[in-house]
Amino acid sequence: MVEVKIINKSKHELPAYATSAAAGMDLRANLDSAIVIKPLERAIVSTGLFMALPQNYEAQIRPRSGLAAKNGITVLNSPGTIDADYRGELKVILVNLSNEPFTINDGERIAQMVIAKHEQIKFNEVKILEETERGEGGFGSTGKK
Repeated sequence: MVEVKIINKSKHELPAYATSAAAGMDLRANLDSAIVIKPLERAIVSTGLFMALPQNYEAQIRPRSGLAAKNGITVLNSPGTIDADYRGELKVILVNLSNEPFTINDGERIAQMVIAKHEQIKFNEVKILEETERGEGGFGSTGKK
């Protein structure tokens, strides 16, 4: 288990895993008043959370499936990445892809946060790459004859 330092300036409890096998934790809106997102409009929503991730970890901000399926509300830069050296407030960029205005209230679960380990790489520039069976096939090319 990795420990992460967090400051909670919100009016809500800390994010937590809903089940023992959950990958993500719900983030809640921390608002003084409700926000209405009109169709095709976006909003940056505060969470009141600040954290210090260990080096080689990131927080991925992802949509909540229920908000997306039922209301057309999703995370605009999905997944959003929070780097280990960021110390500002965690905020979520939401977009309304529905035809109806959507109201976000204080405490509403607006996104999921997944903490993931990553590596940094060093590029080795070359003139050619080794051949593979797949080659340059992409965008749905696998499984076609």
